[in-house]
Amino acid sequence: MLSLLFFVLLVVTFMVILFVTRPTRKENDLRKRLAGFDSQSPEGQEVGTDILKRDVYSESVLLNAILRRIKLAADISALIKQADSRWTVGGVFLGAFLLFLFFGAAGWRLLHSPALGALVGAGAAIMPYLYLQRKRTSRRHRFAAVLPDAIDLMGRAIRAGHAVTAAIEMVSREVPDPVGTEFRRVFEEQNFGLPMREALLNLAQRMPVADLQFLVTAMLVQKETGGNLAEVLDKSGLVIRERSRLLGQLRIYTAQGRMTGWILGFLPFLLFVAMSFLNPDYTHTMLDDPTGRMWIWAGLALMTIGVWSIRRIVDIKV
Repeated sequence: MLSLLFFVLLVVTFMVILFVTRPTRKENDLRKRLAGFDSQSPEGQEVGTDILKRDVYSESVLLNAILRRIKLAADISALIKQADSRWTVGGVFLGAFLLFLFFGAAGWRLLHSPALGALVGAGAAIMPYLYLQRKRTSRRHRFAAVLPDAIDLMGRAIRAGHAVTAAIEMVSREVPDPVGTEFRRVFEEQNFGLPMREALLNLAQRMPVADLQFLVTAMLVQKETGGNLAEVLDKSGLVIRERSRLLGQLRIYTAQGRMTGWILGFLPFLLFVAMSFLNPDYTHTMLDDPTGRMWIWAGLALMTIGVWSIRRIVDIKV
C-alpha cells in the first residue's frame, strides 16, 4: 500500500515538474528557427547570399523580377512609402491594368472611338497613382503642421540636458503621427548602428517636406561646425512657423484661381454627360462625325493648356 502511494506521488510530482518547466510558445518558435539555421550547411548555402532587407514589389517571384527592371516601379515604391500605404507595386500595376481594360472598353462602346476609349482607359489607369499622390500630399501637410511643435520639444529636451538621440526618442513618443512615426524610425536606425547623419538623410528622403529639409540641413551643419543646438532649433522653428503662415496666406489669396481651374476642368465633362442623357442624338452626331471628333481633340488640348496655365499662376514658390 505504501509502495503504491509512493509511486502515485512520484508520477504526480513528475507530471507537475513537466508542466511547470515546459517550454513556452516563444521558446518553441526560437528553437525551430535555430534548428533551421543549424540544418543549413555552408555547402548548401547559395553563393552571394544577401542578408540585407530588400523591397518586395510583388508576391509573385516572376512579376517581382520583372518590376525590378522597371524604373517606374522604383518610383511607385517610394511613393507608397511616402504615402504610408499598405499597397504593393504589383497591386498598383495590376489595378491600373484592370482599370484601363474596363474603362477603355466602356469608353470605346459609348464614345464609338477606339482612340477616345483608350484615352478614357488611360485616365482611369492613373487613378491609383493619383490616389497615392493625394495621400502623400495629405500626410506631408499633416507632418508640416506638427513639425514646429516637435522642434520646440527637441529644443526643450536639449536644454534640459538630454542628448540628441534622447530628444528624438522623446519626439517619437510625445508627438502624434506622422511626425512621431518618422522620428521613431530615425531613433531605431540610430540604435541599430546607423550614423546620425545617414538616419537624418533617410528621414528627409522619406518625407520630402521643405521645412524638414531645412531642419535636417541645420542639424547637420551644427553637427559639423558645432554651436548651440537648442538655439539652432529655436531659430529653425521660428522660420518654419513664419513660412507656414505665409503659405497659408498665399493659399487664401489663390483660392479663387484654384477653384476656377477645378470648375473649368470638370465642367465640360459634366455637361457632356448631362447632354448624353438629355439629347443622345446631339452627342452621337458629335462623336460619329469626323469634324466633331477633331473638335473634341482640339478641346482636350486647349483644356490641358488652360489647366496647366492656371496651375502655374497659382503655384507660388516660397
